Amino acid sequence: MMMKAIVSSLGAGMLMAACAHVATAEDDASPISTENLSETARILSSDAFQGRAPGTEGETKTVAYLIDRFKEIGLEPGGENGGWTDPVTLKHSRVTDVRALNVTQGDTVIEMKQGRDIEISSANPRDTIKVEDAPVVFVGFGASAPERDWDDYGDIDLEGKVALFLVNDPDFGVAEDDPVAGVFGGRRMTYYGRWAYKFEEAARRGAVAALVIHETKAAGYGWNVAASGPGENYAVAGDGGKASVDLQGWLHEDMASQWVEQAGHDLDALRTAARKRDFQAFTLDGLTFNTDLALSVETIESQNVLGKLPGTERPDETIMLSAHWDAYGVGAPDDQGRTVRPGANDDALGIAGIMEIARVLEDGPPLARTVVVAAWTAEESGLLGSEAYAQDPVYPLETTVANFTLDILQTAGPARDVIQVGEGQSTLEERMAAAAADQGRTVTPEGLPENGLFYRADHFSLARRGVPVLLIMGIAGGSDLVDGGREAGDAWVQDYIDNKYHNQNDAWSPDWDLRGAAQDVELFLEMTRDLANSTDWPQLKDTSEFKELRDESEAARE
Repeated sequence: MMMKAIVSSLGAGMLMAACAHVATAEDDASPISTENLSETARILSSDAFQGRAPGTEGETKTVAYLIDRFKEIGLEPGGENGGWTDPVTLKHSRVTDVRALNVTQGDTVIEMKQGRDIEISSANPRDTIKVEDAPVVFVGFGASAPERDWDDYGDIDLEGKVALFLVNDPDFGVAEDDPVAGVFGGRRMTYYGRWAYKFEEAARRGAVAALVIHETKAAGYGWNVAASGPGENYAVAGDGGKASVDLQGWLHEDMASQWVEQAGHDLDALRTAARKRDFQAFTLDGLTFNTDLALSVETIESQNVLGKLPGTERPDETIMLSAHWDAYGVGAPDDQGRTVRPGANDDALGIAGIMEIARVLEDGPPLARTVVVAAWTAEESGLLGSEAYAQDPVYPLETTVANFTLDILQTAGPARDVIQVGEGQSTLEERMAAAAADQGRTVTPEGLPENGLFYRADHFSLARRGVPVLLIMGIAGGSDLVDGGREAGDAWVQDYIDNKYHNQNDAWSPDWDLRGAAQDVELFLEMTRDLANSTDWPQLKDTSEFKELRDESEAARE
């Protein structure tokens, strides 16, 4: 759709209002305008954008809007071949018919229902997937971590079998005096705890399917979120040659209990056993998995949108500001009859934040280094837009100074602190503490480290390749709010996760108090400006699992 049509349908003044800074009492002299943040989020989450799903008319409108806004701010095209976009080809599969879905043991058959007992999908573009009598292997937490002297797999052969995982890490939820306490970061989830790692490891070992047993506390969200899009999957076309299991997904805890009981075990006892170093994966006696699924497969041509402020002295050294433009599109009607899942906070507000930083930087003196502003596609489908970029970057990752990502900002007012996600990764953390102190604020470690949020946003696609990153995510823990303290901050997080996360209720509201969001956006503004005018290269810490990758490219930064 041409931009003229979008301006006509939304109102030309709306676009200009979102670009111009309007001083208000709520701004408290901040260069970040709460009015601009609110207006941008309101527009992007309106029904006109249809929930911003990749490959839809909602994407067409969103990409056109973003390009128009980037032009209004004064950015230059930052994408492929001097354009505004970086193409991302996705494979989208959807289960259209479940002809069989059960586990058997002898004459016993346990039937399952998609979305109620199991959420299963495929990242492999095939029209039919049929699995017959595949043995089920309980692999515990499925960690193969030689640096921690831990291997759950032993000599088990997963070829053609179903790998059944526990969610999170072996030391999740254990007492402080337990021998495994702290081996995998304590409360803080490591990458071994992420479902993405578990699926990748199962694929590397030849499994036909990988299922993670859902537990609300260990997963960080309820079954309603895990099963919110049953049967759908997206993958980057080609995906760099990465193998994938035929089927992957979540198994409801109640159904998992039935499986292991049928094989003569108790799920709680297996959790305990899996937390010991001598645990070894084993086949659940006589239990076999069967399914016959029909799938529809389509190729989706999507777009990352990139703009830039070219550096005047060291233009080949880049700092990235990023957020994701996509949301969950149109779904089944909720109890109010709403079908659009607008993603107002997740992540239209993050997009508004990086636009505000870009606006302020463009209004100021030229910067020595280049600042790239990236609006990613397909984050909600598995960080795929940023992953596609990281596989084939427009700007070399070796000379990417840092990435700052905004993904969900709290809307409950000013705070005395900023929440840090993923402690122990890079020296950007010390810079964050200094910038927060300049605001009169402190840094608080994430309140829910067991949720593994460091591995669940787009910055991670760059982090896993050695780029220093920082993420601000409003649901990482309750902020110490000026009005109500930590208790009020925790209440905001809980309400968002319980009632708004990934559904129709994540809608723009005139009642948002965005002064706290503006504080966090301004924090990234100051850090970006400081780094863009320096010759410093943030370093990864010894505690980062990606330090060796960054060290390997040291020569490119000399």
